[in-house]
Amino acid sequence: MLIHLNTQADLEEAIHALVKQDPRLKPIFEIAGMPALRRREPGYAGLAAIICGQQLSTASAAAIWSRVSAAFDPFHHDTLRKVRAGRLGRLGLSAAKIKTLKSLARELAAERLNLDVLANEDADAAHNTLTALHGIGPWTADVYLLFCLGHGDAWPAGDLAVQEAVKIGLGLKTRPTAKQMAPLAEPWRPLRGAAAHLWWAYYRAVKKREGVVGGREKANAVLNKIPVAKRSSARAKIGQRSPPGSTK
Repeated sequence: MLIHLNTQADLEEAIHALVKQDPRLKPIFEIAGMPALRRREPGYAGLAAIICGQQLSTASAAAIWSRVSAAFDPFHHDTLRKVRAGRLGRLGLSAAKIKTLKSLARELAAERLNLDVLANEDADAAHNTLTALHGIGPWTADVYLLFCLGHGDAWPAGDLAVQEAVKIGLGLKTRPTAKQMAPLAEPWRPLRGAAAHLWWAYYRAVKKREGVVGGREKANAVLNKIPVAKRSSARAKIGQRSPPGSTK
């Protein structure tokens, strides 16, 4: 059964089904809230954008993709297939990424690959099709399937944030590896893609909560060293509100 997450309503329906399907996800959902659907452009341009951002910070990836996409408008695989590697390199792309983009362009030009049909294939089969291509690893394949094609069962097992969220949410002793993530996600088929959205939202919520708690702990440590009579002005300086029921 293939499910696509094309709209926010699709995602919300899938999330509610997941929580009903696996009661362990109820407290996860209560903390995370309803995640927002994230979608990217499909086709060669969408996959190229993901490739450009591999192993880079969000800011660096955005800057490079902005230069590359602006240099080739419209962004078509035939254009990238013919352009000189040196020109791509001057835009900030590494030799490895240039090789991957050109190899992918050749596959599309020869019609040995159709990226659009992957949305209607089994998630594992579509994943294997992509990872068989030069330079396309598991993370890139799963992110393309999930965000560009809206594949409801794509499971980014190698994503560190999802791994960490699963570790915290399921009470695991250590962060699971990509291999260990596969059996952990079995109860969420055919909605593993929706589960990924939920786990990302949970990760952000937990880290935000930790940041607030950590900030309060540091502030309290500072205040405890200050005489009681001077704590009001100190609180104002460090921007901390007095917790309910506390004395100044």
